[in-house]
Amino acid sequence: MKTRANQDFLYQLFALLIAVILVHGVYITLIRPTANAQLEAELARQAAGEAYVPQRSLYIVLKDYEQEACFVLMLWAMAIMALKARRGFAERRLLDSSLVNVPEGSRILPEDARQLTRPIQALPAEQQDYLLARALTAALHRFGATRNIQDASSAVSDICETENDRLDSELSMVRYIAWAIPSIGFIGTVRGIGDALSQAHQAVQGDIAGVTESLGVAFNSTFIALVISIVVMFMLHQLQLMQERLVLDAHSYCDRNLLRHMKAGQEAL
Repeated sequence: MKTRANQDFLYQLFALLIAVILVHGVYITLIRPTANAQLEAELARQAAGEAYVPQRSLYIVLKDYEQEACFVLMLWAMAIMALKARRGFAERRLLDSSLVNVPEGSRILPEDARQLTRPIQALPAEQQDYLLARALTAALHRFGATRNIQDASSAVSDICETENDRLDSELSMVRYIAWAIPSIGFIGTVRGIGDALSQAHQAVQGDIAGVTESLGVAFNSTFIALVISIVVMFMLHQLQLMQERLVLDAHSYCDRNLLRHMKAGQEAL
């Protein structure tokens, strides 16, 4: 588990670095040069006294630093969720296998527990750490040691509850990112309004270009941040749903394929 935690930390670190490089590269090569060229063209037409209606360009909407930070966080959150989803799909594939092959009508005695754990122990080390493998192993060990079916059932329930809590805690970083994205958008709003107020004297004299640009920063940053936040929250809830279903299906697998076949005490006679 410690090695897995270290791997997750390194993955998140490199995912953040790659997101920063990709987004910043797109901004400095495409978005900001195009937006600046469009703004300069509009200012030139305005200075020439031409009658025109400014177009709402996507490049201008995206050009500010707050929007860039929001896209970096979005890619980072997606990378983290992609890792969790990949592991979830891998664990779900294990549910389709026959780790415990008990014929219908057969009974599992405490003496059979060690033999039934051998297919699980033959799995690769990574798969032995999956939820289903750990739940089956815990149930068989508990049943073999205590000869009590209720203890085996409690072992499965404890493993599943612990796994559910662990999966939920591992999403804390994604939840923080989902909270931080609209917050960064509001920072852009405050910055834009502050810049607009500092140029109020120019607007009084008839020059509203600076005020208009600053208000554009304010509203564009909030708009982009809220849109990105909606996307990230949707993906987060889908991931949580998949993980919750995995835990429930693993518990059902143990009940259906193992626990209901167990017989102990007078029942085994």
